[in-house]
Amino acid sequence: MPVKTIVDDASTAMKKAVEHVQQQLAKVRSGRASAAMLDNVRVEYYGEPTPVSQVGSVSTPDARTILIAPWDRTALSGIEKAILAANLGVTPQNDGQVIRITVPPLTEERRKDIVKQCKKMAEEGKLAVRNVRRDANEELKKAEKTEHFSEDDRKRGEDEVQKITDRFIKDIDTILAAKEIEVMEE
Repeated sequence: MPVKTIVDDASTAMKKAVEHVQQQLAKVRSGRASAAMLDNVRVEYYGEPTPVSQVGSVSTPDARTILIAPWDRTALSGIEKAILAANLGVTPQNDGQVIRITVPPLTEERRKDIVKQCKKMAEEGKLAVRNVRRDANEELKKAEKTEHFSEDDRKRGEDEVQKITDRFIKDIDTILAAKEIEVMEE
């Protein structure tokens, strides 16, 4: 396996780790209404657990409100129950047509807790990136022996993997910093 293939595979895996962190942080409640808050909420719809986004349109008309307009009015009570059961810290209001969720402002203490959660998620992402780096370096060492390429090629590969690792860890730090600002400045 050539060095370039190992480096490219590592880069792809690290990119996935960064994307995962980004998705996880998007789901974190920041005091601002976001449709992503409902991503993990499943509604019992015709006997099947179904994502809220598949039983109606989810929109955010303003910074503090999420509006759910179900395609089938019979799903209203199911959506309401699912949101309450998801324990998101919000109370849905059903007016017979749509469900409105007003996102209350966060307390300073709650903001700090959320930032801690975000830092933990970012650290898990960095750990995943470092694990990919370790695996790529091991592959380079194995390939040096089995493929008989030079020690210089292996070292160049390791340097390239390190540069990629540094770039993706910096990306995670940037994403985390933006989320911290979003949470603390609401």
